[in-house]
Amino acid sequence: MTDLVQDETFRGRDWALEEVTGVRYEDCAFHDVDWSEARLTGCVFTNCTFGNVRFNAATLERVAIMQSTVQRCSFFDATLTDCKLTGTQFIDCGLRPITVEGGDWGFVSLRGQNLTGARLAGLRLREADLLGADLSRADLRDADLSNARLTDATLKGADLRGADLDGVELRGVDLGGATIDISQAVRFATAYGATVA
Repeated sequence: MTDLVQDETFRGRDWALEEVTGVRYEDCAFHDVDWSEARLTGCVFTNCTFGNVRFNAATLERVAIMQSTVQRCSFFDATLTDCKLTGTQFIDCGLRPITVEGGDWGFVSLRGQNLTGARLAGLRLREADLLGADLSRADLRDADLSNARLTDATLKGADLRGADLDGVELRGVDLGGATIDISQAVRFATAYGATVA
């Protein structure tokens, strides 16, 4: 049976190297918690708050963090596999380097976050808030960026081949040196007023 934890506040816990499986957290708060090198599998966090939590070198597999706030947290060398981050807001977090393998990050807010060189291929980022985010050299091949907000984002040297860019406002996005496919090239040209004959 899945454990359910509700309305709990955890402060200053040392949970490094812990293995947590199938626990559901609702309306919980985590402050100054060390989850370094921990393994979280099948856990669900709903309406939770994370402040100064360390996920360094942690492994999160099939973890859902939904409608939550993640502030000043470190994910240095963390691996997220098939995770769901629907509606979660990341504020002033350390997200480099991070390994992401699949998952659904729809409606996530990564506004202003540094994701330079991140491997986000195949990730669902539908309607994500990426305003001002640095995605330089990021691998976004086949990612779903439909209706994502990319105003003032930097995509220098990013690989966008096969990415779904439907509904994305491309003006104001720094794409210097980005790799794109033919259909995207037509979309970019049209966005800047060119006529493709």
